[in-house]
Amino acid sequence: MLYSVDSQSYVNYIPHESEYRTWINRLSRDELEAIHEELNQMIEGNEIHTSSWMPGSDWSRTVFHPIYETACCSSEEAAGMCFGLLLWQVLMERADVWGFGRYEKNGVPIQGMMIS
Repeated sequence: MLYSVDSQSYVNYIPHESEYRTWINRLSRDELEAIHEELNQMIEGNEIHTSSWMPGSDWSRTVFHPIYETACCSSEEAAGMCFGLLLWQVLMERADVWGFGRYEKNGVPIQGMMIS
């Protein structure tokens, strides 16, 4: 389950759903399944994550590379957004509760969402 710290409510929708559906429809079922499995493994056992820091900067030879190359036609900006929405969906579908919000580090806004 996904919980918005800012609005203090549970979230059961995917923002930018039209773009998200376009992107994920370009991926195969196997690619999507591998991405979902990897995201679940990444968040398992840790309490806090920042979405934009999770995949790292080099997606080559990872399950995330098709997001950039195939789903988002090599657009870094779109791939980052798609990754965040894939993570959003994974967290929304989990039984445990994950809160999210926007935060700063050293006075600078963090680009991705912080989840805990």
